[in-house]
Parts: sequence; structure tokens; C-alpha cells
Amino acid sequence: MNGLFTVGLTGQTGAGKSAVSALLRRAGFEVIDCDKVSREVTEKGKPALCALVRVFSPDILTEDGELNRRALGRIVFSDPTALALLNQTIFPYIVGRIEEMRADLKKKGGQLAVLDAPTLFESGADALCDYIIGVCADESLRKARIIARDGLTENEALSRMASQHTEAFFRARCHSIIENNGSEQELSEAVRCCVKHLLEVKNGRSYS
Repeated sequence: MNGLFTVGLTGQTGAGKSAVSALLRRAGFEVIDCDKVSREVTEKGKPALCALVRVFSPDILTEDGELNRRALGRIVFSDPTALALLNQTIFPYIVGRIEEMRADLKKKGGQLAVLDAPTLFESGADALCDYIIGVCADESLRKARIIARDGLTENEALSRMASQHTEAFFRARCHSIIENNGSEQELSEAVRCCVKHLLEVKNGRSYS
């Protein structure tokens, strides 16, 4: 396969997508971090943030006019309708920026890219990918990780987890699954094997 080979990386919150993404970066992949893209497009004064304020009111802003992500999270992670409205509002801005970044990589002759996207399927960004990897982990591990990472209460963590898709959803839609229930060394080995397979796919030798 000539040109930019794009791998979608998705999965449940707290499963370890960032760790897998870092290992893929070390293996030579350019990484497009969709969480960072989301933060970029919702910076103060940008059109995406203005659109969110129109939908959810200025209550989602800090006193300085920045997006208060925790306040927004309290609204959307306990209300499926509000979450759907958030996604409908912000995804076009995120996907548009992703397409710009992929175009830049292509101009520079990039060959391998990872699209690290928790909401890969919801946003429609899976259509930009040649291959999709899901990262999964046991629920207890995921809960502990996101509490430590994001400073959430247990109830906030459980609410966030409940708002997302099940492991079965990702297993049904991804080309392969990386399970992250073990040590860093075990994850590193799993990613090493995955990279080998991805290169085979890119070179047209395998797709299973």
C-alpha cells in the first residue's frame, strides 16, 4: 500500500490507549492525538467553543472564558441525549482538523500514522483509517486508572465508563484487540507483535 497508512486506535476509557499510542510512536508512527485535537478546536474564541456555548449555555465556561471540561462532563456523562448533542456539535470540527493534519503528513511523505481517538466510530473518523485497533482492559483496572489520571470521584469514573461502549462493541468493529491487563513489558510485547502485523498489512501480505 503506497502513501499514508492510517491506523485507528480506540477503546474504552482507562484501557491504556495512550500507552499503546506512545509505543507505536516509538515504532515510527506519526500520532494524531484526538484528545489534543479536541482541546485545540475548543480553545477560547474558536468556533467549536462558541458552538458548544450556544448548545449548553455559558455555564460550561470558566470565569476566563475557557471551556470548563469538568462542568461539561457532569452534564454529558449522566445524560445520553446531552452526550449525543455534544458529539453532534463538536465532531465536525475535530474531523476537519484531523483531515488537515493527515494532509500535512501526506505532503511530507509520511508513511505510517496513528489516529488515537476514543470516539473513533462515533465521529465517523473510522472512515479515514486503513486498519483499526481496539484497546481493552478489565473494568476494575480502568476505573482505578481514570480516577488516578483525571482526579475523578468513583461515581464520576463509573458515570464516564457507563456512557461509553462495551468491550463487545469494540471487538465487533476493530480488526484486532490489544488487552492491557498485565505489565508494561507484556503490553510492549503485544504492541511489538501488532506493529509487525501492521507492516504486513501495509505491504499487502496480510489482513487477518
